[in-house]
Amino acid sequence: MTSSPTPGLTRFNTLDDAAAAAELHEVCASAAWGSKVLAQRPFADADALFAASDAAMAELTEADLAEAMAGHPPIGRPKPGDPTSAREQRGMAGASEELKAELLELNLAYQEKFGHVFLICATGATGEQMRDAVKVRIRNTAEAERETARGELVKINRIRLNRLAEGE
Repeated sequence: MTSSPTPGLTRFNTLDDAAAAAELHEVCASAAWGSKVLAQRPFADADALFAASDAAMAELTEADLAEAMAGHPPIGRPKPGDPTSAREQRGMAGASEELKAELLELNLAYQEKFGHVFLICATGATGEQMRDAVKVRIRNTAEAERETARGELVKINRIRLNRLAEGE
C-alpha cells in the first residue's frame, strides 16, 4: 500500500481539470468513467486512484462500456503510431502469419456476434493465449461477455493508471 502520492500522481492531482480529463481519456475512452474518476481528485496514493477507477467502471452503463471499448483497437492491429496499444499488444509481435490470420477471423466473428471489439488485457499475454481466450469467450452470452469485458477494462485501466501514477 502506497502511503503518499508518487511524483506522477502529484503531477496528475495538480493538473487543471481539462488536462487531467485528457490524461484520463488516454487511459479509458469512456467520458462517464473519466468524469467519475476526475471528481475524486486529489488522490492520496495509487490505491485510492485504483479504487476510484474500479468504482467508476462498476457504475458504467451499457452505452458507457461501449464507448470505453470503442477506444481499443482489435488484438493484432494496434493503432498506428500509438505506443500504448503497441506495448500492450507486444505478445502479437512475433506471431506467425497463420496465428495473425486466425485471430483476425476470430476477431471479426466476435465483433459480428457482440457488436464490439474483443477486449482483453493483452499485457503479458502471448498471441496464442489471446486466441484461446477469444475462442472461449465467443461462446458467452452478450450479458456475460459484457461483464467479462468490464473486468478486462478494469485490468487495463489499472495498468495504464499505474503508469500515470508513476509518471511514465
